[in-house]
Amino acid sequence: MARVNDSYLKLKAGYLFPEIGRRVRKFCDDHPEAKVIRLGIGDVTEPLPSVVCHAMHAAIDEMARRETFRGYGPEQGYEFLRAAIAEHDYRARGCEISADEIFVSDGSKCDTGNILEILGPENVVAVSDPVYPVYVDTNVMAGRTGIADADGRYAGLVYLEATEANGFVPEIPQQPVDVIYLCYPNNPTGMVADRQTLKKWVDYANANRAIIFFDAAYEAFITDPEIPHSIYEIPGARTCAIEFRSFSKTAGFTGTRCAFTVVPKDLAATDSNGNAVPLFDLWNRRQSTKFNGVSYVVQRGAEAVYSDQGRREVKELISFYLENARRLREGLERAGLTVYGGVNAPYVWLKTPTGTTSWQFFDQLLDRAHVVGTPGSGFGAAGEGFFRLSAFNSRENVDEAIGRVGRALA
Repeated sequence: MARVNDSYLKLKAGYLFPEIGRRVRKFCDDHPEAKVIRLGIGDVTEPLPSVVCHAMHAAIDEMARRETFRGYGPEQGYEFLRAAIAEHDYRARGCEISADEIFVSDGSKCDTGNILEILGPENVVAVSDPVYPVYVDTNVMAGRTGIADADGRYAGLVYLEATEANGFVPEIPQQPVDVIYLCYPNNPTGMVADRQTLKKWVDYANANRAIIFFDAAYEAFITDPEIPHSIYEIPGARTCAIEFRSFSKTAGFTGTRCAFTVVPKDLAATDSNGNAVPLFDLWNRRQSTKFNGVSYVVQRGAEAVYSDQGRREVKELISFYLENARRLREGLERAGLTVYGGVNAPYVWLKTPTGTTSWQFFDQLLDRAHVVGTPGSGFGAAGEGFFRLSAFNSRENVDEAIGRVGRALA
């Protein structure tokens, strides 16, 4: 008889965002007249930059002609896109990253989960708490954990608490770990890590021969010139870090799908005999075996992001969402709430009223204000008592939501 992967049975009842969807659907079914404003899932609302659309149209026209038609592309991504990424995202910031160290993919969410396949199950993994749930759930699926306790924390993972007391920037672990997930600008708290903080992590990782998985999906929202956009701005990061980036929030590609992962050729881990093995080679083999690449049309669209017009239009998009975040942050503060984030990130992280749990606050906002957010406890035990709101929506909806929340809390 066929057996299931028992590790999947360890997962908590429902992934955070499907559970939010279930509750919202039930509310809408029960209250069809309600106009619900969704500030929960971080999905963009504004159209793709026009230069991206023009580039994709041109690429489609190429696909219609025999002489310019493209079939299977390189699994690692087309050279034209990887070269643009290397030049504008890395070399322009003084980072020694070459085009052939970049792997184009259909999403950083996918890559942060799939990367686990090239590492052994005995690795000790550290995650921040609160944390983007994918980091935890993919490790559970891969069999790296025990069962979850009453707080939802899985045996076998090292949880690094990010709290008000430490400014939502977790401390270096006291014990050696093998893999560390870092996300900056952070999802869900909206906080950033300065150069000194990242240097501590790089030094720790190199000293302990650990690997940092650095999720920089929101780097385009950094406005402070002192905040690094890439882990590779820190000396020594090439020998200890893999970086994940996405066009989803940067240029509105959530429905178009394009991202990339950087695996430096200097980065290695050991096999069971203690021999150093370059992770670039393993990831390249994994992608070549299990992934057929991102479509030519989409990659031409992503390439256009780096044109002069593309960079102008992306800057306008980012500015639009950051203005939404500013309005959210200031409006919630006027309503008497304690609010964090929303400056170098598209998320605001608010403290729920005293005595109100994260899910209770979710239900109250949905019922009284018809506004959807994300309960902090869904991001981990340390997220209890907090709540995330997303700036990804229209200006009209954001302003309306602020007014509704203020009236609901009055």
